[in-house]
Amino acid sequence: MVNKLFPKGRLVSLAVPLIAVALGILIGAVVMLVSGYNPVLGYSALLSGIFSESYYIGETIRSMTPLILAGLAVAFAFRTGLFNIGVEGQVIVGWLASVYVGIIFDLPTIIHLPLAILAGALAGAMWGFIPGFLKARFQVHEVIVTIMMNYIALYTVNYLIRAYLLVPGERTESISPSASLASPFLQSITDYSRLHYGFIVALLGCLVMWFILWRTSKGYELRAVGFNQHASMYAGMNVQRNIVLSMVISGGFAGVAGAMEGLGTYGYMSILSGFSGVGFDGIAVALLGANTAIGVMLASFLFGGLQVGAITMQSRAGVPTELVDIVIALIIFFVASSYLIRWIMNRIKKEGI
Repeated sequence: MVNKLFPKGRLVSLAVPLIAVALGILIGAVVMLVSGYNPVLGYSALLSGIFSESYYIGETIRSMTPLILAGLAVAFAFRTGLFNIGVEGQVIVGWLASVYVGIIFDLPTIIHLPLAILAGALAGAMWGFIPGFLKARFQVHEVIVTIMMNYIALYTVNYLIRAYLLVPGERTESISPSASLASPFLQSITDYSRLHYGFIVALLGCLVMWFILWRTSKGYELRAVGFNQHASMYAGMNVQRNIVLSMVISGGFAGVAGAMEGLGTYGYMSILSGFSGVGFDGIAVALLGANTAIGVMLASFLFGGLQVGAITMQSRAGVPTELVDIVIALIIFFVASSYLIRWIMNRIKKEGI
């Protein structure tokens, strides 16, 4: 019965990220010891900070929100045979587009807010269309193009803010309240954290990805093209069109992630001195979540909790926040080295240990 519910391949897929997290935390503890810090005290401070105070719970959920959508962007592309490294750039253009619509229009909330989110999605989709088109038409590798477009997005957005939208404080104006995801109610019950309604949008994003890939014929085509382009072409599928569509949808998810920052967390956009990090963290989230919607959501909770918990580790246990970055990097390393974990698990099974 267990074998029917959890086939061998699925059990291994579930075990790999769990082992990666455990190894990352374990070696992170060793690093703390070597650095002269108490890992038990450090991790206790991290956990108590996240779960014992409503403020940190709210901040964790708030931090999860853009990570879920960025992770979905990476996961969607990967499910269709593409590696979207340009999520960071798509987040940035989506952020600016949503804020711009939130500033210039004066509309009822029921129209203004969806319009601003849609603007972010369209901007991210447009930024994803370019590498998708180049991949489909000229076989230009999407990794190279998306990496370059991250920098184009960063400097173009900074130029547009400086030239047309700048106000004192090196940022744009604040968005209209009718375009805001901010929630006084959610903030009040979480001790005035920055929690906003964007987490509902992120959860809907998980459902959208699952529905497109697993409940539509177009999703079947997209996955088939990712598995084998030649077989898909032989079956009569338009491979080039599906490649472009995959990058457009992936970019749309990333653009909405940017909209969550612009419409929810900040309410404006500042001139960026560097990348926001949301898009790159999304790659790690997708890897840890095994490119599934539910996995991305759980991985986002882990990464959001680590990022927020790092504050309490420093204040209560004196552990530098950089050590949390080391733990996150170790988890990513072990997930990326999943073949090694699979090899060890197979050896243990063969030896009967």
